[in-house]
Amino acid sequence: MPPIADRLLFPIENQYDALNTIPQDANYIVVLGCTHVSDETMPALSQLKDCSLARIIEAVRLYRKNPNLTLLTSGAAFSDETSNAQKVKQAAIELGVPEHKILTENNPIDTEEEAQLIAPRVEGKHVILVTSASHMPRAMNYFIQQGVNVTAAPAQFLVKNFYGDKDWGYYLPRPSALEKTSRAVYERFGQLRQWLSS
Repeated sequence: MPPIADRLLFPIENQYDALNTIPQDANYIVVLGCTHVSDETMPALSQLKDCSLARIIEAVRLYRKNPNLTLLTSGAAFSDETSNAQKVKQAAIELGVPEHKILTENNPIDTEEEAQLIAPRVEGKHVILVTSASHMPRAMNYFIQQGVNVTAAPAQFLVKNFYGDKDWGYYLPRPSALEKTSRAVYERFGQLRQWLSS
């Protein structure tokens, strides 16, 4: 049911607002990894799954506000032939970001490793962190734990117009609500694991 799913996910996604003003001292836009499926018959953008696509679109939107920033894409290959960092880099180039403005971190397999491996590369710099809105609270905690000066730039908000008026169809069951509920449960367990290991 959408009303239940939204109430589970909204408190997680709502912890950080969308970023519209670039901090003047920002140096990097870090795009956390997600997933893709390599298929060279398609543009790189079409090979990205929703989470990676939403993140790179948001990163490029921010980059266009200040082209002096450097993008840093992240994410391992897992079972694919190409790392997610490399595939997202290819997509950024398709969107007009010059190749020399993009760095990659090809080895981290999860968010904790991303923070550990990226932190030394951005030491003393101001980072804009791009990831899905539901994932942002956990990601921010990992980067802050590593001493990174970080500003959140959430993407892929699944809950929209939470406080707005709803028509009758909103109260009917639909498959998209299951995705939201699954995401909320996944992130709550992730936050619990993070708290227990801190």
